Amino acid sequence: MDKRKILIVDDDDYMRDSVAETLRRKGYDIDAACDGASALDMLSKESYDLVISDFKMPLMNGMELLEKIRKMDLEIPFLIMTAFGTIDIAVDAVKKGASDFLEKTQDMPQRLELKVEQLLQYRQLLKENKSLKSVLTRQWDYIGTNKAIEGIRSLVTTVAGSRSTVLITGESGTGKELIARAIHFQSPRHNRPFVKVNCAALPEGLIESELFGHEKGAFTGALNRRLGKFELASGGTLLLDEIGEMQVPMQAKLLRVLQEREINKVGGDDPVEVDIRLVATTNRDLDKEVRDGRFREDLFYRLNVIRIHLPPLRDRKEDIPKLVDHFTERYNRENGLAIEGLREDCWPILESYDWPGNIRELENVIERAIVLTRSGRIKPELLKPHVVGQAACTSGGGLRPGATISQVEKELIIETLSHCSDNRTKAASLLGISIRTLRNKLNEYGVEKSQD
Repeated sequence: MDKRKILIVDDDDYMRDSVAETLRRKGYDIDAACDGASALDMLSKESYDLVISDFKMPLMNGMELLEKIRKMDLEIPFLIMTAFGTIDIAVDAVKKGASDFLEKTQDMPQRLELKVEQLLQYRQLLKENKSLKSVLTRQWDYIGTNKAIEGIRSLVTTVAGSRSTVLITGESGTGKELIARAIHFQSPRHNRPFVKVNCAALPEGLIESELFGHEKGAFTGALNRRLGKFELASGGTLLLDEIGEMQVPMQAKLLRVLQEREINKVGGDDPVEVDIRLVATTNRDLDKEVRDGRFREDLFYRLNVIRIHLPPLRDRKEDIPKLVDHFTERYNRENGLAIEGLREDCWPILESYDWPGNIRELENVIERAIVLTRSGRIKPELLKPHVVGQAACTSGGGLRPGATISQVEKELIIETLSHCSDNRTKAASLLGISIRTLRNKLNEYGVEKSQD
């Protein structure tokens, strides 16, 4: 990753050099200017991740510099430094567009490092959110037109403006995260961070630090102070993805945060206030998890203020054509192709399949078919082998009810080899067997295929 570049503006040589040296030791790329005019000249020629400016400077003070930077249409975070006792000026600066302020006190170097870390992480989150918003704008139109989905669209619009916690349920691959993003980007918080935490992917010993942050030396390996996701999302939206995977002890700590609206860092003494809108998703039946003692009832009630349930794709197959069109357009664009769509004999296959992986599975199937087709229309044999296999069973094809296990196995092997252009290594990987087992099966069934 490239070094973050910071511009420091201060007419005091000692203060300017001191701030620059403090941040260089942390690995940042530093430029310095002695006045506002020099800073503007540098900003017109270079790209910076952060500007740190003194407030009181001759000719052009920090606020005037900020105004000119914003007129240049630059959205760079701006940290203003003020002398002790000028807190009113600093607060006014933030109201007028400064990202934050820093008083010049004895412990300024330590606080400077923390402020810079916060602002740079915040800027990165906003850049990611801008990209997410662009993707969401395209995807939101293609989530479907089923009556239930239209009801969800309406509900999202209704609840987006509130601070209420939202619980989004549904099977994996149904688009729960897309709904969470839609809530955020239609809310008054849309210009603030959208932060996601995958509860299923975090080891139990790390999730508290990930959510709440930790102080330097809080545990072995905690070499620096770290901001948690709650702090990073403050002012915006925090998505707790797959919250049903969270262990009960951590559930109790999360409940306290939701009640008190403050966190305690690991190894910290003082609570930190946070302002977040919480959205949680799960593919589990939380009502059952509560009854079975695996999920706290009080936390469930805290989360279950507004519930949005996404139906599986098998219950709204009328949306498949529109989704296929969307994914075809997307992967044509990404791969520089012009695939015309599916052959007519593909549609019965897609519509008779149950789609256990839901929209995500359909997307993967279409992406693979687009890449393998290259031109013209997608043929049935280029659809994912198990899709073809199940569809044939249900539509009276070769894998019909009553077929023997050997017949089904042979047909699946043939379809998979065809899909992989007779590459046995890839076929064995897709089938979940070793290359040796695949060779033995080919010999057993008398199937002659070219060698890799």
